[in-house]
Amino acid sequence: MSDRLQDRHVLLTGAGGGIGLAVAAACIAEGARCTVIDRAAAAPEAVRALQQRHPDRLAYIAADVTDTKAIAHMLAEAQVAFGPIHTLFNNAAVFDLAPLLDSDEASFDRLFAVNVKGMFFVMQAVLRHMVEAGTQGASVINMASQAGRRGEALVSHYCATKAAVISYTQSAALAMAPHGIRVNGIAPGVVDTPMWDHVDSLFARAEGLPPGEKKRQVGLAVPLGRMGVPDDIAGAAVFLASDEARYITAQTLNVDGGNVMS
Repeated sequence: MSDRLQDRHVLLTGAGGGIGLAVAAACIAEGARCTVIDRAAAAPEAVRALQQRHPDRLAYIAADVTDTKAIAHMLAEAQVAFGPIHTLFNNAAVFDLAPLLDSDEASFDRLFAVNVKGMFFVMQAVLRHMVEAGTQGASVINMASQAGRRGEALVSHYCATKAAVISYTQSAALAMAPHGIRVNGIAPGVVDTPMWDHVDSLFARAEGLPPGEKKRQVGLAVPLGRMGVPDDIAGAAVFLASDEARYITAQTLNVDGGNVMS
């Protein structure tokens, strides 16, 4: 590894496993110290395993990103652990689907609470900290989705939340440019994580498919011929957090095997 993030503090939400934890591992490999945030009261087993390998470079904090008081507490704890935050990987999100005419208010509220409200107020709190601390090389990476680039008949609320992530990324980048803070996004395509097993089960029920069939179909439809894996996203995240991306801001990078062209 090239120590591209040497001694930088990376705060990651939604990082109890999957993409978030893969990004944390990649950042640690590049010399970073990582504060991992997830809802579970105790660190998940995968987090504990990474922490055992890097006890001085990984801290775990339980927090609900939809609670603004919890965000303030989370940020204070993170600074106690590793000092000023250099990069935010803003990843916490939930998924649901339903036919448009059957979609209910509870699903709408839950998706927007986590994917939009939580994303925005975590970003705002961390950006305020970065401005006050004058952190050099500071950056924010918001996790969007290919779903934010287009509508989908069964996934209207989720698509709308991820479109909001892309829009907030652009606005925040313009607001933070005078402070030298970069704000970018990543829009993954279909990534093989435990969350996609949940997504597959929802599609199976909605479309009358056998379990695993939707996952098989979307993998085959990717131009590069496979679903992504968390490490595919981790490479992009490390790049955007590093000085190699020092002249990149207000962009949302498609990491999707060619699904979306922009």
